[in-house]
Amino acid sequence: MAEQKSEMFLYFHVHMVSDSTGETLLTVMRASAARFCGARALEHLYTLVRSEDDMRRTIENIDTRPGVVLYTITNFQQRKILEAYCRKNNIPAISVLDQVLSMLGRYLGANVTHEIAAQHNLGSSYYNRISALDFSMAHDDGQNAAGLKDADIILLGISRTSKTPTSIYLANRGYRTGNIPLVPGSPLPALLDSFSKPFVVGLVASPERITQIRTQRLQTLNDTRNVDYVDIEKVQDEMRDARRMFTKKGYPVVDVTCSSIEETAARIIYLYQGSGYHT
Repeated sequence: MAEQKSEMFLYFHVHMVSDSTGETLLTVMRASAARFCGARALEHLYTLVRSEDDMRRTIENIDTRPGVVLYTITNFQQRKILEAYCRKNNIPAISVLDQVLSMLGRYLGANVTHEIAAQHNLGSSYYNRISALDFSMAHDDGQNAAGLKDADIILLGISRTSKTPTSIYLANRGYRTGNIPLVPGSPLPALLDSFSKPFVVGLVASPERITQIRTQRLQTLNDTRNVDYVDIEKVQDEMRDARRMFTKKGYPVVDVTCSSIEETAARIIYLYQGSGYHT
């Protein structure tokens, strides 16, 4: 049952039950819950639920905080136990992949595999992602600039334009991504102009947003000396110089002011796929 915990939001419990990592459930649930502006989900994630004991403990937890249940359970017996419990207690429950799998099965004329965590098989795509993550960590924040010639994507931006988290997210999607900070008074590495493979993208944001993030960062570090770093006029100058450079070089620009890391990465991938650099 939903709980009215404040005047603004209606809080409700969401139980996500998976025999794998639960990543699919989290993604679907958060994307769906975001459509309800007045509601906030209290998340309960149960992963690697593969035995009757696992399912029993999961059901005991659900019983203490009634809400809704989302699940991805491959084993028929475990799924039957969960569904029977939800029916008996009038708990809304849905298997989030059923309709998609049924549609694909009809279209392909193929049977659905019942292998647990099939999407996480250690195939070439998995090792490509690991390699991309290793690359991005080794080429973060301007490190090993010469090695960036082997990147798929290079991100440029002033401090606090989300270069590192975006690089890591892109790497998790399989793109070898590096990033270079734009520092006042410091030119870009000259060898960047000699690279023919990487797709270079400039990240920008409103100076007000950058100043806010930088101020929060300094407060976290208890740093009261770095005044220029959060001076709005100096941040405006930094951003103006960055935009001018991006225009001069012909680099595409992505504004991250109001974007999540996922949205920023999606925009970059869209630009990359249309650029011809990946062919």
